[in-house]
Amino acid sequence: MAAAEPAARKRRPKGHFAAAAGRAKRPRGGGRQLEAGMRGILITCNMNERKCVGEAYSLLGEYGDLLYGPEQFSDHEERLSGSDREEDEDDVEAALKKEVGQIRASTEQKLRRFQSVESGANNVVFIRTQGIEPEDLVHHILKDMHTTKKKKTRVILRMLPISGTCKAFMEDMKKYTETFFEPWFKAPNKGTFQIVYKARNNSHMSREEVIKELAGIVGSLNPENKVDLNNPQYTVVVEIIKTVCCLSVVRDYVLFRKYNLQEVVKSNKEDAQQKSTLTEEQNFEVVKAETEEKSSKEVKEENKNQSEIESEPKGNDALTV
Repeated sequence: MAAAEPAARKRRPKGHFAAAAGRAKRPRGGGRQLEAGMRGILITCNMNERKCVGEAYSLLGEYGDLLYGPEQFSDHEERLSGSDREEDEDDVEAALKKEVGQIRASTEQKLRRFQSVESGANNVVFIRTQGIEPEDLVHHILKDMHTTKKKKTRVILRMLPISGTCKAFMEDMKKYTETFFEPWFKAPNKGTFQIVYKARNNSHMSREEVIKELAGIVGSLNPENKVDLNNPQYTVVVEIIKTVCCLSVVRDYVLFRKYNLQEVVKSNKEDAQQKSTLTEEQNFEVVKAETEEKSSKEVKEENKNQSEIESEPKGNDALTV
């Protein structure tokens, strides 16, 4: 009897291990992963990805409604028929499953304009977009925050629009960008540009090779396109995550502090104060060093004078035999 108990304890329902394996492998983002062909917004954050997603939905929803109007939802999936309710009254488990399914479907539907997907890198969130232009939306957000200096996020750092994605292999990138760059750089269009590159969880791409090849493609579209690393009209953003290359061409990259939401709200006065504080600290250190040097000299001079005074014979001493 005792020997039968361990055997019975080891029994598991059919499909138990398959279900557990599925749960273990399920990525963040509800099974959706960043892949070639997607458009959206790449967001970096400060350690807290869940809070970052919440902030992103709130911020993008606010400005998305302003630019594109409120999103319209249908409610045909949110209602159960009377017959379904009667059938489920006696089956608590089935009713619970159906309610969970309804909540999930409703949530996904409400987020269909902006949908978080698994990015493939830590502290990076990718919000897939549908029916909007990522560049226009993000530029509008940064322009408003730069003007008002009103801070609206706590954990979001940078917010980069991603207008196109392809496989992160040199041949795929060259073929894709020949068409992707045309709206900005193909004659008669032209402009000054720079290329910024970042790779995460990828070791087979060469930064120098990517920049050289893409710059060559921009030049081939119009020889009048020139590189400007100080204040370019356009910045080509290349973000590689695993085997996916995310691309965009953005404006005001320098003005909007590399599209950093924490930096763009800082006022010129704050910058001036920081510079002033730094200058004051530097001046203080100089004055302090000069004072210490002067004090050291004065002390040495005083010691020298005192030594000379002590070496001279005093009147009474001279008369003493």
